[in-house]
Amino acid sequence: MSKQYFGTDGIRGRVGESVITPEFIMKLGYAAGHVLANHEHLPNGQRPTVLIGKDTRISGYMLEASLEAGLSAAGVDVLLTGPMPTPAVAYLTRALRAQAGIVISASHNPYYDNGIKFFSAQGTKLPDELEFAIEAELAKPMQVMASAQLGKAKRVDDAAGRYIEFCKSTFPNHLDLRGLKIVLDCAHGATYHVAPDVFHELGADVIAIGNQPDGLNINEKVGSTHPEALQAAVVAQQADLGIAFDGDGDRVMMVDSAGNLLDGDQLLYIIAMGLYARGKLKGGVAGTLMTNLALEHALQKHQIPFARANVGDRYVLELLQAKNWKLGGENSGHILTLDKHTSGDAIIAALQVLHALRDSGNTLQTLGDELRLYPQVLINVTTKQKLDLNQQSVQAAIKQAEQVLNGQGRVLLRASGTEPKIRVMIEGMDKSLVQAQAEQLAEVIRQLAA
Repeated sequence: MSKQYFGTDGIRGRVGESVITPEFIMKLGYAAGHVLANHEHLPNGQRPTVLIGKDTRISGYMLEASLEAGLSAAGVDVLLTGPMPTPAVAYLTRALRAQAGIVISASHNPYYDNGIKFFSAQGTKLPDELEFAIEAELAKPMQVMASAQLGKAKRVDDAAGRYIEFCKSTFPNHLDLRGLKIVLDCAHGATYHVAPDVFHELGADVIAIGNQPDGLNINEKVGSTHPEALQAAVVAQQADLGIAFDGDGDRVMMVDSAGNLLDGDQLLYIIAMGLYARGKLKGGVAGTLMTNLALEHALQKHQIPFARANVGDRYVLELLQAKNWKLGGENSGHILTLDKHTSGDAIIAALQVLHALRDSGNTLQTLGDELRLYPQVLINVTTKQKLDLNQQSVQAAIKQAEQVLNGQGRVLLRASGTEPKIRVMIEGMDKSLVQAQAEQLAEVIRQLAA
């Protein structure tokens, strides 16, 4: 049974089209409120409470008002934080004992997109059963509660301060960041007013870029999806390192003093080896189908278990919970440290990298050089209709590529979950060989899609 509205990371789309309209979002708020009111067993007379945060998109004002109206109509009280990173909403939902948290954000997408993400009372993604229940409620007429039972709304004035202190608490008391010059790229997004304070209060000399949101410039040529701005700033400022967040603060990339970019796989390895050196790595490390094979091989040298989940931090979290492990992530920069937080958090992940850096006494460039990623080629093939990737011609082409790689690489073919595309990914030690095999396999897919 598939969901009509919910994807792997909530509901997302272009503002004013399809579901990202005031009418739909108000009804979504009502449906979610109605489901939560019946799901949570609260004392008689006590209304459920839902916390709402958002990133810096101009459409956030409109969607926040729509959600507030829908939740109030369902008899749910609302707490409003204003612009807040997605992981901050997960934390504050738990800290303020709310029954759920909602984030209005389209993460790394341009400003004209927006979306809705939900968190449970425990600060984790909503379970499938509740998402199905909300979708079922959306199909029913909206019925407003009696006036005396309508929900109320109020602002959480100290939301930023609470989250800043929480982030700082994940960094050891006996360490600080004095002597480090750090450039922070906040992507003109939700971290703009919290991340600089976190690193400054821990002792770093902070230079912030991408910290002037105007509602339209979120992720525009800045942030973790456009790290060129950070790379140039680190070199120009002669900084020790740089940290880039995405628009809602759950993805992170880092740059060393020479301007070299470190992706999520490299950061995950640095965190893992830091924990391993301290004897604090609990179990193994989780990655995804897109995790670079070099990370898996490097962990194997230390006999650290490694497992792959489907692409998406939701699936990484499920794998970690199933194995009772604490550390996992994606090469896109989603990193989960479940001994620190219930969700992926870019600021906290960056602090764990800096913890490893401080413990080792090395520079970020030295730690980054310890994991040399294998060349990886990704080709997206647009399709007009759904393709059967199990058919004989496709499987024969995959087998041929694997034979050519001869155990020194990996082939991955998968359909995009959000676009009409087939993603062809091949990685291995020989870049020219990998490129050639990826192009050959992509051509087979193009012919089938024609």
